Amino acid sequence: MSKGKLGYFNPQKPQENRITDIGPCHYGQMLPPVIRRNYGKWASHRILEPGLLVHVSETGEKAFTVRAAAARIMSVEHIREICDIADKHCNGYVRFTTRNNIEFITDSEEKAKALKKELDSRKHVGGSFKFPTGGTGMGMTNIVHTQGWIHCHTPATDASGPVKAVADVLFDEFKNMRLPAKLRIALACCLNMCGAVHCSDIALLGYHRKPPAIDHEVLGKVCEIPLVVASCPLYAIKPITTEDGKKSVSVNIEKCMYCGNCYTMCLALPLSDGPGDGVAILAGGKVSNRLSPPKFSKVIVPILPNNTPRWPEVTDVVKKMVEIWAKEANKYERLGDWAERIGWERFFEKMGLPFTHHLVDDYRLAVDTFRTSTQFKFTEHAWAVSKAVGGI
Repeated sequence: MSKGKLGYFNPQKPQENRITDIGPCHYGQMLPPVIRRNYGKWASHRILEPGLLVHVSETGEKAFTVRAAAARIMSVEHIREICDIADKHCNGYVRFTTRNNIEFITDSEEKAKALKKELDSRKHVGGSFKFPTGGTGMGMTNIVHTQGWIHCHTPATDASGPVKAVADVLFDEFKNMRLPAKLRIALACCLNMCGAVHCSDIALLGYHRKPPAIDHEVLGKVCEIPLVVASCPLYAIKPITTEDGKKSVSVNIEKCMYCGNCYTMCLALPLSDGPGDGVAILAGGKVSNRLSPPKFSKVIVPILPNNTPRWPEVTDVVKKMVEIWAKEANKYERLGDWAERIGWERFFEKMGLPFTHHLVDDYRLAVDTFRTSTQFKFTEHAWAVSKAVGGI
């Protein structure tokens, strides 16, 4: 036994003399009673209808979950409304999923259906749904995204704006379960990737195309140069002395990947640029290991413009991709699995996008991947398009 501030620690009684007024409270205090009683005892679950799930315990108890979409950025008023709904229908319990869905949990199917009906009836002044139910099963769940132009300092695109635009054109896929498999969409406003764009079926990525500008006059006065140099993950920054004797840094443009880490450390290295910034589209990622191992997303469109407020070029590509996948994929086949089955070259052909091998796989260790296999071949269409745009 070890002696602590309040006496000896007894491993046989770990809760004895436990300090409870520091750190977060025990998670069990936040669980709905039906979940707390059956923790670790769930035998099965199923989806009764879009947005409504039931979990059945070994004890025979059931927990009914109503899932609704939520905004990534909320006002206090909106949060209070969510809490009021939870108080009215769920004894005050509510949770958020990792993809920004709200889940209300009750122990009664009757209560759950009444709650679902009420959620679908609540609308904003402009007529749009406040809490549309859905996002379950073989449909699109809520789109997860980062901060964007709201308050991130290195974004190449907005987050809430393009996500709202994409969610509008795919809204029916959130409300229904008619896709071949689940659809996960994510957005990160820069390649530091605070979102899940590396492992989502479709991903939008804000991308800078120009290196950081350097304000030599300011840099040496307000920034710690060793910290700026160390901030670069590709060692593209080195300290220099300018011609007029100022301490500053230089950026190796060939190494720079426009991530903005240097700007995070030093305000004299601004990166954002209106005409140069845009949105890249990736596809084929997933976390699930069903049917095939987890996959990283692959770049399919290098850059699209930030045409606010609706990002039409972005939404057109995403909508077309979902429609083609929904029409041609087998049941339970995720978007990336479908693309690999038909071949990424054929995928680009169906999408009407120019294809080069650089888009699909450009990792440093690509020599060990399918690019060297006999299965990787250019179709006649892809070869002609790539050659025309100078990709080969």
